[in-house]
Amino acid sequence: MQRVRFSSQQGPVHKLGDPQMTLSPKFRLAAVQSDLTDPSLELDCSLREEPLIPGLPDDVALNCLLRLPVQSHSFCRAVCKRWHVLLGNKERFFTNRKQLGLKDPWLFVFAYHKCTGKIQWQVLDLTHFSWHSIPSMPCKDKVCPHGFRCVSMPHDGTLYVCGGMVSDVDCPLDLVLKYEMTRNRWTVMNRMISARSFFATGVIDGTVYVAGGNSNDLYELDSAEVMNPINGSWRAIANMGTKMASYDAAVLNGKLLVTEGWLWPFYVSPRGQVYDPRTNTWENMAVGLREGWTGSSVVVYGHLFVVSELERMKLKVYDAETDLWEAIDGPPLPEQICKPFAVNACDSQIYVVGRNLQVAVGHITKLNRKESREDKWNFGVQWRVIDAPKSLSDLTPSSSQVLFA
Repeated sequence: MQRVRFSSQQGPVHKLGDPQMTLSPKFRLAAVQSDLTDPSLELDCSLREEPLIPGLPDDVALNCLLRLPVQSHSFCRAVCKRWHVLLGNKERFFTNRKQLGLKDPWLFVFAYHKCTGKIQWQVLDLTHFSWHSIPSMPCKDKVCPHGFRCVSMPHDGTLYVCGGMVSDVDCPLDLVLKYEMTRNRWTVMNRMISARSFFATGVIDGTVYVAGGNSNDLYELDSAEVMNPINGSWRAIANMGTKMASYDAAVLNGKLLVTEGWLWPFYVSPRGQVYDPRTNTWENMAVGLREGWTGSSVVVYGHLFVVSELERMKLKVYDAETDLWEAIDGPPLPEQICKPFAVNACDSQIYVVGRNLQVAVGHITKLNRKESREDKWNFGVQWRVIDAPKSLSDLTPSSSQVLFA
C-alpha cells in the first residue's frame, strides 16, 4: 500500500471561487458579486498588447497557465494584470479550460460536521491532491445529510442534489439543485413530482432517474420519475411494484439497480429491483446479487464492485452469469479509512472517502481471463491513502461525485 501524505499540519482548504450562493431557509438564491466576476471589455482590450508570458504566443502561454493548480491562483494573480484577470475569475478560467479540451478529475465530497450536523461540499483536486471549498447549497440548515441523493454527469462538469429531509420534523423534500463546475455556482431546478428521502438515483443516457424512498408520511414509496436535464422537467415512469427505501443504487448495462440493503443483524433478506428504461419495466433483482450487495457500489470496466461494510473485507465483484460475488486480488481497504464510506469511481480508479475525509484510491486492474470463459476476467486492486488536512478532521462523508473540469 502506498501512502500519499498531504501536508496536514498547515494544509489550507482553498476556496474554489468567490461564493455566489448563501444558505437560505426559504430556498432563495443570494448572489454575491465579485469584483472580478465581469471584467470590463475596456480592460480586456487594453491588455491585449501585453503578452501573457513574454517570448511565447498567447495561445501557447494560455495553454500553460490553464494548467496551474487552483491553490496557486492567489499568488499568480500578482504577476501582471492579464494573469490577474485570467486567474481571478474561476468561471472564465474553467470555461477556457473547457474550450481547450483540458479536463482533470475532481472528487466532490458531500460532508457534514459530526458535532453541529452542518452540511458542506469539499473538493479534492485529484491531480494535485489539494482540497478546496465551493459555495454552500441554497437549502435549509437543519437537514439530514443522509436523506439527500447526489448524481453527476462527470464530463459535463455538473452534479445534482435531489430530495432530502428536514431533520427536526422528518419531512422529505422535493428540492433539486444543480451545481456547474465551470460556473462554480448552484441553481435551483424544477422540483420533483414527489418529495422523497433515502431513495435511489442514477444517470442513464444523460437523464436523471429517482425511485422509491420515504414519503411525507414516512411510508415507503413505489413511485419513480425521470428528469430531462436540458429543461429540468420531470415525468413519472412505471412504479417499482414494491414500496422500498434505497440503501444503494447503480447503473449497469443501461439499467438502474436498486437495493434495499441489509438490516444489521440479518433479520430478513433484502429486496432489490431492476429498471429497464427501454421497456419502462421493473423486475426483481437476482437473489445472489441482492443478498451479496453488502456495501457501497461502483461500476468499473462494466462490472459491479462493492466495498463491503459488513467487515473489513476485500473488494468484491459481481458475476451475472453465476449470480455470485467474488473477492478480487489485492489487500482489503486500508485500516485508516473508517465507516461511513462514500464511494465513487472514475475510469479504473475507485475512491473511498472515510471519516475525517481520509481518501483511499484503489487502482483496479484486469489480470487475466479465466480459462473457463473468454468473457470472464480476474481483477486486482492496489490502494494508496491521501491524508486530509486537520481542518477537515471533524467531517463525515455522506456522498461523493467525480467531475471533470
